[in-house]
Amino acid sequence: MNVVVVESPAKAKTINKYLGSGYKVLASFGHVRDLPAKDGSVLPDQDFEMLWEVDGASQKRIKDIADAVKSSDGLILATDPDREGEAISWHVLDLLKKKRVLGDKPVKRVVFNAITKKAVLDAMAAPRDIDVALVDAYLARRALDYLVGFNLSPVLWRKLPGARSAGRVQSVALRLVCDRESEIERFVSEEYWNLSALLKTPRGDEFMARLVSADGKRLQARSIQNGEMANRLKTLLEGASFAVESVEAKPVKRNPSPPFTTSTLQQAASSKLGFSASRTMQVAQKLYEGVDIGGETVGLITYMRTDGVQMAPEAVQAARSAIGEQFGARYLPDTPRFYSTKAKNAQEAHEAIRPTDFRRTPDQLRRTLDGDQLRLYDLIWKRGIASQMASAEIERTTVEILADNNGEKAGLRAVGSVIRFDGFIAAYTDQKEDGEQADDDEDGRLPEINARERLAKQKINASQHFTEPPPRYSEATLIKKMEELGIGRPSTYAATLATLRDREYVTIDKRKLIPEPKGRLVTAFLESFFTKYVEYDFTADLEEKLDKISAGELNWKDVLREFWENFFSQIEGTKELRVTNVLDALNEALAPLVFPKREDGSDPRICQACGTGQLSLKLGRYGAFVGCSNYPECNFTRQLSSEGGAEAEAAGNEPKALGQDPATGEEITLRSGRFGPYVQRGEGKEAKRSSLPKGWSPAEMDFEKAMNLLSLPREVGQHPESGKPITAGLGRYGPFILHDGTYANVESIEDVFTIGLNRAVTVLAEKQSKGGARGRGATAAALKELGDHPDGGAITVRDGRYGPYVNWGKVNATLPKGKDPQSVTAEEALALIAERAAKDGAGKGKKTSAKAPAKAKTTKAAKAEGDEAAEDKPKKATARTKAAAKPKAASKAKPATKTTKKKSSE
Repeated sequence: MNVVVVESPAKAKTINKYLGSGYKVLASFGHVRDLPAKDGSVLPDQDFEMLWEVDGASQKRIKDIADAVKSSDGLILATDPDREGEAISWHVLDLLKKKRVLGDKPVKRVVFNAITKKAVLDAMAAPRDIDVALVDAYLARRALDYLVGFNLSPVLWRKLPGARSAGRVQSVALRLVCDRESEIERFVSEEYWNLSALLKTPRGDEFMARLVSADGKRLQARSIQNGEMANRLKTLLEGASFAVESVEAKPVKRNPSPPFTTSTLQQAASSKLGFSASRTMQVAQKLYEGVDIGGETVGLITYMRTDGVQMAPEAVQAARSAIGEQFGARYLPDTPRFYSTKAKNAQEAHEAIRPTDFRRTPDQLRRTLDGDQLRLYDLIWKRGIASQMASAEIERTTVEILADNNGEKAGLRAVGSVIRFDGFIAAYTDQKEDGEQADDDEDGRLPEINARERLAKQKINASQHFTEPPPRYSEATLIKKMEELGIGRPSTYAATLATLRDREYVTIDKRKLIPEPKGRLVTAFLESFFTKYVEYDFTADLEEKLDKISAGELNWKDVLREFWENFFSQIEGTKELRVTNVLDALNEALAPLVFPKREDGSDPRICQACGTGQLSLKLGRYGAFVGCSNYPECNFTRQLSSEGGAEAEAAGNEPKALGQDPATGEEITLRSGRFGPYVQRGEGKEAKRSSLPKGWSPAEMDFEKAMNLLSLPREVGQHPESGKPITAGLGRYGPFILHDGTYANVESIEDVFTIGLNRAVTVLAEKQSKGGARGRGATAAALKELGDHPDGGAITVRDGRYGPYVNWGKVNATLPKGKDPQSVTAEEALALIAERAAKDGAGKGKKTSAKAPAKAKTTKAAKAEGDEAAEDKPKKATARTKAAAKPKAASKAKPATKTTKKKSSE
């Protein structure tokens, strides 16, 4: 009996069926050990020795594998066919050697690109040794990411409170997003005009032609820059006669794109399906691992982490057979198409993503797959089949027209195209992202037009336009740009984007990536003081070196030594860096964000509250804000926001009176603080305040709205069962209703003012059915039990006033934003508890009794882009930062947050 180690239990079950009783297939559940998330896990002074740690769950899995190996004939390592998969096999083998269970038993490494019986059996027949070069490349990448994270984040904490490193590759991706935002801010729109003529042929057919030359000169894009010039040319055309100079019809062939790679799949799924990169990889993982078809689990696509564009010869033949059967002989080219890979490292250029069986059409799987799986499989099948189909045949017609107005001449052109044979387009057509240039082939069909014939003028159009700034990146266009620059690797893009979102360095609005102020602060700091390490060329060059390590062309420790020597010197150089130097650099780099232009044209750096102070970035315990140099005489502060900067400043120059409360006679004012605009009744510490809810603009605030906010919490009525009051209010986590210590979120602030008793009771019942949050001092019911802590005592997942959390004894650790409580594993809970206990102990100035367990297992994709640093403790709030503190909300109530299922990064 042979022991086979794969990564996931789903694969283990399927592969065991393929191999039979002579094999025992066990899952490692991804990585079995990792670098501990603490300083000293990589030791540059000891030739980059790496200290690995096995988490609790992985210890049990390794024990199970070791026990099975003891009584086996041999070990077969069958983890995924990429650098991370090679690393997992290496880790498993190293741990088994240390346990001394292998003896002289044979150890083999096999890889398969698809989970089908044939692919698995073929792989078993062609074993090899572990690829040491691939493991070295993994070790180098892991060490690099760790060293950057654990050395850069403390610098950021000291010089830029509230910030931490996004990661080695993530920081460069963030720079791309921030640089694009800076381009948009600096963009100056320019006027231009387009002129066209609606013309009619002698046969009565109309078509449109555009002006392309005048005054003997060719007109470039945006050559007509003002209305005066446009009107002159329009007058010329209005009085001109039109004749066809030439008609040229040229056949053009369009060839299909190659099958999907990881990055092109993510781009196409974004454009066509609206999927995020992480969602695409999550669905692809299921299709790869397999679904039940007729009682048998079958992998439907090949491995989805690849930069290869070619298909295996047998797959090409299968695609050609399917084309002949489903589309007809004309759609089948005479010879198979071959695509050359653009991958820089041939060892990692695996087969492209394709269906494992082209005869398995999307229609046949309609009842087997869920909606997302079917749509993604449909995309992969169509792109794969189209890659081997005949070219599309297009006739492109260009008509040149002369306009003559008493000797003044101008040239016009009409372009049209018609598909004579659709070829591969019958299966798949590419779709352009917003902001990308569309093909000229989409000009449409022209009527019959003959050379030298006269054309009748119907109408002359002159349209004014203004240049637009470059579009913000979408996930798809950012991935495309990163791939073009050679930044990161396709298998890590989803994890890179997830990190930027999770750290709240970027937000996504209408599929566009918008950098948050703290993301721009971090980028500006790194560009100012760590320029080299966020340069695109430097990062791409480092990736190329990692590829050369994979190919066995470079020694991995030589690469680390070269990097560390320069990086450590840069870190040391920041120790003498003064905060004033940092602020001066950030003020300059982020001027459009920090000092937005004012409508009256006055100097945006002069404080409008006092009229003499200079505005500047200030650093507080909770991050950066804008304040006046005349503090404490001038107490003006403003939050740093990418939206509404000028509006917020206008609201914050001085309190804006909205009216008087008829009951108390106190003045109601609109103000602005570090955390944004708010309304206030009266003066002094006891004045009642309420932040403006999301979607409410300061410019739209009036007395009625302010009174509504300040009247909260509002009593809705008495609960019919308990007789206790139900109230509605606005808290830290948005609008909510409250009854007997149980909070429930409502959809909008308008609901707070309008919700009735029946609806409120229903919302509370729904909340309770999901495990509602309880009042202060009460113990929330356990949503999930995770077993016992290594030091004793149960670990549970609960739902509290601030959202879901894990509990062990007196230690409560909040779950990451968006984490589904039901998906929390024991390993993740142990890591969160250890982190929470360490912070509690540090905050009280004494040791905590909580044992810090091993770091929780993370996905391969997350490993691929590395560690994040331990953070220094923030300093106590100063008088300055207290002055900029957030105003109190109208109600102190804090409702439970909504939880959504978090999608895995890959």
